[in-house]
Amino acid sequence: MADVLLANGVDRNVMLAIDESDYSHYALMWVLDNLKESVERSTLLIFMAHPPPRPVSTFQASLSSARVYCSVSPTPDFVKSVEANNKKLTSAYLDKAKEICANRGVRAETIADVGDPKVAICDAVLKYNVSLLVMGERGIGKIKRALIGSETILEDSE
Repeated sequence: MADVLLANGVDRNVMLAIDESDYSHYALMWVLDNLKESVERSTLLIFMAHPPPRPVSTFQASLSSARVYCSVSPTPDFVKSVEANNKKLTSAYLDKAKEICANRGVRAETIADVGDPKVAICDAVLKYNVSLLVMGERGIGKIKRALIGSETILEDSE
């Protein structure tokens, strides 16, 4: 795989999209183990996106055997608090990934974005001219994946 990325002596951009799952950690370790030669010559891009807070939240309350659903509009202070917490968590995950890379001798650049992760990842691939995108899996089995399908979006960036 590393030979393909170093074809014709040209370094190619490798981006790892992560989230809070163990599968993202596995993907990071896979990149460091299998693509180390390629990512040592350039900077590994580590990307994380989180969705913006929803304008309406739904709370569920149990009343005996019945359930009551109540939609509540959060206050602006609550929304700001959620956004600040999301930024802190995203920063912590990216810092940890960058630290793991540094311990392995790989220079990494972290990128955070707010928005639908599917769209944000595709936009980042185009923006940073990424040649190889690595992501962890969702963690569902082969049978369940066959029944419900995959959320993978494939786009040719050329």
